[in-house]
Amino acid sequence: MANDTNLFQNLISHCKEYGYIFQSSELYDGLSAVYDYGQNGAQLKKNLRDEWWKSMTQMHENIVGIDAAIFMHPTVWKASGHVDNFSDPMIDNKDSKKRYRVDHLIEAHAETLAGPEKDALLQQLDQLLAKDDYAGLKKLIEEQRITCTVSKTCNWTDVRQFNLMFKTEFGAVASENPEDNIVYLRPETAQGIFVNFLNVQKTGRMKIPFGIAQTGKAFRNEIVARQFIFRMREFEQMEMQFFVRPGTQMEWYNYWKETRKKWHESIGIPSEKLRYHNHIKLAHYADAALDIEFEFPFGWKELEGIHSRTDFDLSQHAKYSRKKIQYFDNDLDEQGKPYGNYTPFVVETSVGLDRLFLTILSLSYAEETWTKEDGTEDSRVVLKIPAKLAPTKLAILPLVKKDGLPEIARALMDDCKGSFMCFYEEKDAIGKRYRRMDAVGTPFCVTIDHQTKEDNAVTIRYRDSMLQERIPISEVKKKILELIS
Repeated sequence: MANDTNLFQNLISHCKEYGYIFQSSELYDGLSAVYDYGQNGAQLKKNLRDEWWKSMTQMHENIVGIDAAIFMHPTVWKASGHVDNFSDPMIDNKDSKKRYRVDHLIEAHAETLAGPEKDALLQQLDQLLAKDDYAGLKKLIEEQRITCTVSKTCNWTDVRQFNLMFKTEFGAVASENPEDNIVYLRPETAQGIFVNFLNVQKTGRMKIPFGIAQTGKAFRNEIVARQFIFRMREFEQMEMQFFVRPGTQMEWYNYWKETRKKWHESIGIPSEKLRYHNHIKLAHYADAALDIEFEFPFGWKELEGIHSRTDFDLSQHAKYSRKKIQYFDNDLDEQGKPYGNYTPFVVETSVGLDRLFLTILSLSYAEETWTKEDGTEDSRVVLKIPAKLAPTKLAILPLVKKDGLPEIARALMDDCKGSFMCFYEEKDAIGKRYRRMDAVGTPFCVTIDHQTKEDNAVTIRYRDSMLQERIPISEVKKKILELIS
């Protein structure tokens, strides 16, 4: 684990050095738990988003996508339960005045324990959280002698709940009652789907079962944001709400939990790095819930959630809006009778795009050392990002900046750049350029040399194996398209 921790810190540094992730507002010393995606990070993030969107909307005839606004009527969040229930148990250290999320505080202490003792503590934590036993949580912290990282004391307040939604004011006109202008930055994208259920169902002539997918930003005022981009205050979700007949939700719940795990494996995540974790404490809207967890360098953590949300959301919005939100099902049941009107049940799949991004980079980052034929050692840092996800697919490298080689390289660039992302570079020795492309994660490099002028062939180099082969220049685009498909 210590080695994993060191590698993870190296990965964080690597992300900045090679244009993947920057600290937000770094020019002004940064903003805590907020990050910007650089030129390579933005492209990798887009590739992941596109892969998910395609798998949901293009590959499923009964799933469509929308893009709902971030601002929503404040009653939406009252109906959904977020105003009253979207809280985390927090505790303050009286000496340092530092605030902690209780589960994070205890989990961090558990990491310092071994085997059975660690498991017993985490199990006790889950049981207390399931019962909302805040006095028991404080007692557990005191029994374990868990101290504040700043004051090093165990002088704690009582455990209290804090709402995680960001508030802001809507409109430019001041009101006598400030609450009249309050709106929230959405803490999840799902509600935008639920309030558009009838719009999509009617305009798309959708038949149950069907799904609505969405990607977009969400905001949570995390008291303790940590582990780089794993937990941030501004993040992006990729969610799909699947509407089904009441009574069939568990069938679809099991279908989607298996389907989503297979999808993660299909983009290059090893199956042994994934596992299911069933929720002990269910959210107020759920009758079943689990996480698909990934083994990050800092331990097993949630990557995607699968939830059976029952008819809670649509029923709540019908109640608060005083409008009928139902589906008329004219298909027949097993007895040959029509289903009629009902409120659909929902199975949700929700994956954090930023966490998926971190998953891919955690798997891809490697520091390699080997002995060459002459007995000397060589090394490199490489991002072995799956080719179909890599920000840049092909680097085009003329051996020298003269003798007509740049012109040949530019012609190849023009031929390829309409089909996939390419990068052109003619500065530095070819070995240095290869190492730079390894570090960026570019899976293929093509070198144009003097022999190219004679045989119309180029040298293609493969990032992962570092092997090289000679191929006709006319086949470069076709070969790369085959390798990234």
